[in-house]
Amino acid sequence: MSKETATGYHLYKSPVGGIRIQVQHGKITVIEFREVPDPLKNFETKTDEKVFRNCCKQLDEYFAGKRTVFTIPIQAEGTEFQQSVWKELLKIPYGKTVSYMQIARRLKNPGSIRAVGSANGRNPISIIIPCHRVIGSNGSLTGYGGGIWRKKWLLEHENKIANGLQALF
Repeated sequence: MSKETATGYHLYKSPVGGIRIQVQHGKITVIEFREVPDPLKNFETKTDEKVFRNCCKQLDEYFAGKRTVFTIPIQAEGTEFQQSVWKELLKIPYGKTVSYMQIARRLKNPGSIRAVGSANGRNPISIIIPCHRVIGSNGSLTGYGGGIWRKKWLLEHENKIANGLQALF
């Protein structure tokens, strides 16, 4: 397997816990929170180090409040509908939130709220594809693969940087 096709993994330590980064073909394919030690034991690889370094640098800047838009090449695998939802998530401005209903309406399919929620929950590239910016229609925090406490932390972090506010929820 060549360096360009090999899948590489890296563990990034963030203020909200460990994050596993996966890269393939020079693009980030997975960014996920890790609650427990990864079963891949010592899975840091040297595959496509430039992409990993760039991703970690941009995550550092994001957590330091110095980056609001990511420029890392990504490739999220999913159905056509999931892809359309994730494309809408990328349009949500830093420091802002939208509801599942708003996403469904943007897709011209207001009856797809549950499907939007499901696609949001299957987002493989957390933070960069900002699924944490989607909330319930009543303004409540709803499910998040990384845990509600992380969703709250990420939203408050972005809100503080974007709007100078300390607490959102």
